[in-house]
Order: sequence, then structure tokens, then C-alpha cells
Amino acid sequence: MLAIKAIDKHSVHQICSGQVVLTLATAVKELVENSVDAGATNIDVRLKECGAELVEVSDNGKGVEEANFEGLTLKHHTSKLRDFSDLIHVETFGFRGEALSSLCALSNLSVVTCHESSQVGTKLVFDHKGHLVQQSPNPRQQGTTVSLQQLFYTLPVRHKEFQRNIKKEYAKMIHVLQSYCIISTGVRITCSNQNGQGKRSTVLSTSGSQSMRDNIGAIFGPKQLQSLLPFQQVSPAENVIEEYGLKDADLPKQLFTITGFVSRGEHGVGRSATDRQFFFINNRPCDPLKVTKLVNEVYHMYNRHQYPFVALNIAVASECVDVNVTPDKRQIFLQEEKLLLAILKTSLINMYEAGVNKISLNYTPTPSTNTTTSEICQVVSSNDKVPEPGEEPVRQTPKSSLNLAGLKAAFSSSSFSSSSGTKSSVTKASNCAPTQKTLQSFFKGTVKAPNCTPSAKFPLKPTKDLGKCSPVGKSVLDGFRYGTMSSDTDSERDSAVSICDTSVELSSPDLSADKPCVKDETLEETSDNSHGVPEDPELKTERCTSNEDCPVSPDAKRARTEKPHVPTEHKSENKCFERSSSMVDAPVCLQRRTVPLQFSFHKLAGKVKRLEDQKKQKASDDLCYRRFRAKILPGENQSAEDELKKEISKDMFKQMEIIGQFNLGFIITKLNSDIFMIDQHATDEKYNFEMLQQHTVLQGQKLIAPQKLHLPAVSENILIENIEIFRKNGFEFLVDEDAQVMERVKLVSLPTSKNWTFGPADIEELIFMLSDSPGVMCRPSRVRQMFASRACRKSVMIGTALSVSEMKKLLVHMGEIEHPWNCPHGRPTMRHLANLDIISKD
Repeated sequence: MLAIKAIDKHSVHQICSGQVVLTLATAVKELVENSVDAGATNIDVRLKECGAELVEVSDNGKGVEEANFEGLTLKHHTSKLRDFSDLIHVETFGFRGEALSSLCALSNLSVVTCHESSQVGTKLVFDHKGHLVQQSPNPRQQGTTVSLQQLFYTLPVRHKEFQRNIKKEYAKMIHVLQSYCIISTGVRITCSNQNGQGKRSTVLSTSGSQSMRDNIGAIFGPKQLQSLLPFQQVSPAENVIEEYGLKDADLPKQLFTITGFVSRGEHGVGRSATDRQFFFINNRPCDPLKVTKLVNEVYHMYNRHQYPFVALNIAVASECVDVNVTPDKRQIFLQEEKLLLAILKTSLINMYEAGVNKISLNYTPTPSTNTTTSEICQVVSSNDKVPEPGEEPVRQTPKSSLNLAGLKAAFSSSSFSSSSGTKSSVTKASNCAPTQKTLQSFFKGTVKAPNCTPSAKFPLKPTKDLGKCSPVGKSVLDGFRYGTMSSDTDSERDSAVSICDTSVELSSPDLSADKPCVKDETLEETSDNSHGVPEDPELKTERCTSNEDCPVSPDAKRARTEKPHVPTEHKSENKCFERSSSMVDAPVCLQRRTVPLQFSFHKLAGKVKRLEDQKKQKASDDLCYRRFRAKILPGENQSAEDELKKEISKDMFKQMEIIGQFNLGFIITKLNSDIFMIDQHATDEKYNFEMLQQHTVLQGQKLIAPQKLHLPAVSENILIENIEIFRKNGFEFLVDEDAQVMERVKLVSLPTSKNWTFGPADIEELIFMLSDSPGVMCRPSRVRQMFASRACRKSVMIGTALSVSEMKKLLVHMGEIEHPWNCPHGRPTMRHLANLDIISKD
């Protein structure tokens, strides 16, 4: 066993440097943080080839004194800390002295600096160990410029990967830089990029405003500002405190101060992804996972299909924060994190509840009329408040704002109210109460609303036999849950609802087969001598106990409501049981027959021997495992797809043998010993969809005047670099390279196709998709929906008889597309049915 020895310092330096600086975003972040720590008010980031060739950060900070030249890039050399206890009170971005040293090990680093006390600047060149190797005078104003050439070239594998994914690295770097642009108030930050010998283009630019809102507008444009709400902090609610298991008495007061902006809750103002969410703790950009998850969850309560724009700064005492967790300092530990989550949740809910429960309505006031006892009570419109008894309806002005509670009250029927879970009562106000128009459709017949008379009838249309449980009766039962009731007098019995035990299987989960169903055609309220209705009247019913009272139609379904009790001595092989008086079903005749079962140990042994021989033969074969195990079930779709992707290649579709067509909708094929079922419609639809995706060039509709898009500088650059992809999608632009940022691109043509129209929202979605995969042909989601709809209509339909050649053509097409396993709407195209080798043979 080899002896344990210390790793040499050179190797340690290389290993650790690769862990500190991981990406282009980390490198730029470290240099920008150094500039902010130096008190700079103007920071300029310049890139060549998106950072692959050169990264240069220049500022007007204090500069570096000559006495600090040697230690500027040495490992763990810093001016921010003297001992470990200083970590508690550190307020600068950098403090460990690792960034410049690590960048020296990963690139060619040079520094040009001029301290505020110096008359001329100095150029410093360092080697990969961080040692100063060259020093020369260089004219420069006060500040520092750090240049990185050929980032990661000392690590060949990472450098190759970095060059291959430079567009993605560049997009991530821009997102990180945006966070520093937002939070660095009073600091002007610009970022530009130059590709080849082309013109240098501005990517980001802020004006150095003292307001976070102005910085957001400078980066994302004024359109983004219109959709934002300023964050309003409130104390956590009691239910939220209980949810997080906190004790109100022990909570520290005013520990967190949260400022910033979030998107409004209305649909359409959010984002399709979480690409614009920025969180800061004590002005330090970070990634608090729990906070991010909470904000998105609360937002989805009000806008479930989008994500919010978020820029929140959480101020907390420095001793309650630990930022020294990961090398990039993006992960932060907090004391009282649950309290922070409770404050955030309560505050966000209060902000959204104040705005989303109001809707503007237009209506024309109608004069109120007095109703007689024979007239139906006036139905209150959705814009009117529900009048109290004895009051006139309150009129509202047009375009009034009505909250959700009032809207529900306006549509609620005060004629019916349930006093308990089992009892049902029909109540009526002293005045004419508003009723729902939809009550008529509920009973599927003409309904007379409750009026001011003591009794009111609800005539129902009879359906088929009275003994059967009609849909009308079912609706009544489901809506009011009538129970079994008794009647004492003949007069009451005449006006009550007669309910009988009919043999009908009810599909409602609340009603079992032995519950009563409505027999009579009319439903009457019970009344007393007074003009008002009793507070809790009960409908009185009579239960039938014999077949003569409750006739049952011959086509009614039989329900096993009660197991008949038969004495042992009356049991026989063929015996008809007579129905007892307590049963509601017709007589059931049970017939039994004896089937002889032949059994032979000799035959059983022979079958076992054959199975063992088959197992031995399979073990000797090269393919000794079962390739397809997934069942044909919706829950097994993903595993079935994984198996097909693993076992079936594109050239195998041509080798499949057509067995035939099943049920005029599925093609049964055979490949070696495996049998497959292929959905003819889904397969043809996916082929047509992918052909439309690849070859369709949407025609554009010229606009009367060019439309300004006000895109952020990053989005403008992505659009300009991928303008050919936009052209194939039907978008035409007028690009002015000399114009100001956010005004370089104007829209001159929009794609239209029959009744489909597209707009700026589709452009933004396409830009987001291209930021992840630049140069790849992609379509906006609405274009995909249009292609999916057209592919569905032009494909072979279920029920179409196909010839062998037509079925073979569909199979060949499956081998020509990229993803043949699902249609655009998610329907599976192919499933494995059986393997002939594992089916036992006689």
C-alpha cells in the first residue's frame, strides 16, 4: 500500500481552481464583483466570440496600489478578511482571495490598473501560478481592466466542451450579469460582444440609476415594467404560521425586510418559463431554492399556466447569514428560514387577492316591477346585488367593480338551503327571492320558481316508466338528497312525493342501489296555514313495500339489494327462490351444472418437461431476456416508450411483416418472434406532422407600418443571429444596426395561415427556445398546434380499410421520422403485444 503524502502545491492549485471557476458566467461574475467592491460606478464588459477568445472587464474603481501587485493573484490573498470571525460581518462580494488566482490557472490573465494616488497606469502579466512575471507602464485613467484570453485552455476536455457549448454558456452568463445589473443601483454596467471582424454589438446596458425599477426597465424594456407590482411586505398570517410550525410568541420581529417587484397575477402578463427570476440576500445574487419554489407555487394559485417575473431583495442581519457555502456563493444558509417563507407567502397572497377578485362588467339597469303570486320572481342579473328582504334592489353604475363574493351571492339560489348533511329543507323568503335561470335546466323541465304563495309546484316532464329512476329523479336526488320520510294523513300523502324501492342501479357515488328514487311526476312543498314557509320543513314521503304498489318495468336492471335467506333443507341444484315481501327484485332462478374435469399426472409431467426443455433452449440462445415487459396501460406509457427506443431501430420498420388489420384501426405486424400493434391514425399523423414541421414555410402578411418590439438587447442579438429561422416561421424584420438598443429590430411581416394568426408573443417564445438551442430549427407552440391540427385532419382515419401496400407504406414512414412513438397530441403509435417464443406450446 502506498504511503499517504501531501499533494504538491502546483497540483492542488490546478485542482481547486477548476472547482472555483466552472463556467463563463462564473468568470465574468467574479470580475464584475471585484469592480463593484472597488467602488466603481461604471463597469464595461467586452467579449470576443461570446467569450471564447477574450473576456475583458474594465471599471473606474479605486485601482490597485503598487504594494499589492505581487499578492493580487496569489491564492487566499485578500484585503477583506484578517481572521475567521470577520466572515460574520463581511459585506463585500468577494472575500476569499480565490477568483483571480483561479483565473490565472485557467487562462492567460493580464491586468492594467491605475490607483487614485498614481499618475500613470501599470500593465501586469501573471503566470498560471499567479506570480507576477511582467510589469510595465501603461496609460490609463483611474480604475482597473482585467483581460482573460483563451479561458479553460489549460484543461483540454473542459475547453473543448466550452467551445462546443459556447452559445449556451454565453446565454447563462447574460442571465447572471442581468442580476448584477438589477441590484447594483448607482452603477452603470454595459456588456458588448464582437463576433469575428464584425461590428461590436451591445448586449446589456444600464444607466446607473438609483432605482431597481429603472434598472429593470433598462434591461427588459418598458413593457416589462407595465406588468409589475411592487412587493408589499406584511406580517405572516396565523394559518401560515401554523402551516410552517412556528410559534407566534417566539418569532423575532422585523428580522427580514423584503423589497422588489413581482408580476401581476392576470393571465398574459407572466412568462412562459422561469427565465426572469432574480433573488438577492443583502444585495447578493443567489439561488434560494425554497424561496423560488414558494413564489412560483403562490403565483400558480392565480395564474396556473405562467411563471412570474421576480426581483426580490431580502435584507437581514449579517450574523444570520452564511454565504461561505459553495465556491460560487450562490447557495446561502439563513436563520429563521421558515419565518421568511411565511412572510413571503402571506405577502404575496395579500397582493394577489387584492387584485384578482375584481371584474369589470357592463349592464343596462332594468326597472323593478312588482310580482304577483302567479308570476315568476324576477331573476337578479349578475351585475345587481342581491336585495335583502324588504329592500329595493341597489342600482349600480355601468362598469362597476364587483368582487367574487358578491358575484357568487348574486348567482346563489336562496330558495333552497340545506340545514344538515342528511336532512334537506326547502325554504322561502318572505319576499320574492332571486333564483337561478339554470334551475330550469337542472330539472330538465319547466320549473316554476318559488313565489310569495305558501306552496309552489315544480312540474317535471315524465320519462319512460314511472317506476324507473329517470334522469330527472336522479337530478333531484343528487341535488337535494331526499331521505326516506313518512306521511301521517291522506291529504299530506297526496301532496307528498311517493318514493319506492325500484331495482335501478344508480351511477351517482352518493346513492346506493337500495336508496329510494322519485316515482311521482310532481314535487310539492308542504305548507301550513300561515303565508310563510316553516324554517325547516321536511318533504313527507311514503315507502312502498309490495310489487303491486310499485310496478317495475320489465326492462329495468336488476340490482342485488339484499341476499335472500334460504333454509338449508330447501337448497337444491335447480331451485327457484320465491321473492319475500321485503325484497324488491323479481324472482331469480339459479341453475347449476356439473362439468367433469379430466386430469392426468402423466400429461402434467409431460408439460412440465417441455417447459424445462424450452427454458434450457432459451438459456443457450444469445437473447436470453424478455425485451418488452410494459403493459398496455396509460400508466405504463413511459416505460413502454423506453423499451421501444432501446430495442427498435429505424431500419427495423422496413423488416416488419404485415399480419393484417385489426378493427379497421390497428395494423398487426411481426418482427422475428415479436408481435406489435400499430395505430394507423396516430402513426400517419406523426409522419405528416414532422413533414409539416420540416418543410412548411409560413407566408407572411405585410404590416402597414413597421412595429417596434422593444426587445431587450440580448433578445435582439438572438433574433439577429437566427433571423433565417424566424423567416421560415413567417416573421420578417427590419434590422438597423446603428439604432439604439431595444430599437434595432422592427417587425414588418407576420405569419398568417387560414384562421391562424401570430404575433409578438410567439416571437418572444421563439427567442427563448433559441437561447437554449441556438441555430436549431424550432417552431412556436402555436405553430406546432396548427401543424398538429392539420396533420390530424389529413391522416388515415380509424375505420378506414387499408390494403397491404398502404399498411407497408405507413410502416416505412415510421422509420423516416425522428420520434415515431407518439402522435403530436400524445397518443401512442405502437405497442408490443406478445412474444411467440414465450407462449407455451401443446
